[in-house]
Amino acid sequence: MSGSHAFEPGILAFCCRHCAYAAADLAGSMRLRYPSNLRIVEIPCSGKLDIVQVLEALERGVDGLMVAG
Repeated sequence: MSGSHAFEPGILAFCCRHCAYAAADLAGSMRLRYPSNLRIVEIPCSGKLDIVQVLEALERGVDGLMVAG
């Protein structure tokens, strides 16, 4: 197929403010790169993630989700 592009799934990462988000922030400060199809959302605590947030993300077309604590 000429002109076709490989599928890149949209990934949403729900990251705990104190752990995973802090690590992602540090990686950004160090100018480390992560895939452009990854979006990070800071949440207060991974244990407080509400299923409604997950369902809303899926309804909006996210291809994959991850929760990082």
